[in-house]
Amino acid sequence: MKNKKPTKSDLIAVCGMNCGICMAYLREKNKCPGCRLFNKDKPVSIARCRIKNCKELKENNYMFCYFCKKYPCERIKHIDKRYRTKYNMSMIDNLGFIKKNGMVKFLKKEKQKWKCPSCGGTLSCHRSICYKCGFEKNK
Repeated sequence: MKNKKPTKSDLIAVCGMNCGICMAYLREKNKCPGCRLFNKDKPVSIARCRIKNCKELKENNYMFCYFCKKYPCERIKHIDKRYRTKYNMSMIDNLGFIKKNGMVKFLKKEKQKWKCPSCGGTLSCHRSICYKCGFEKNK
């Protein structure tokens, strides 16, 4: 799996984060592979992620947090609140959309939502910039 090119659905984490719009994934230097394609040689933040390492998820081999009987747990609520406040996006909304409409529709919606109006690249949810052309959404 070392050189595997991720599929679009590989980039949707168990918590509902679209790793494809994360600044760590979009940047060129020290690029993160995304939560699902993590290996021990990659970013420490993924290795420490309490959601990715959740006992319930691992024991039951859940693809997404919404399968868990404890969903939404405090960890998901906490990260959701932070992302709603800082980045105008929601993991809980993402998971709800995937559950109701499926991955294909979710990926299509995300592609449109985070599409750079200048070059068609992808805007980072964290900085609202396009790492391809440098366009800044808020300027």
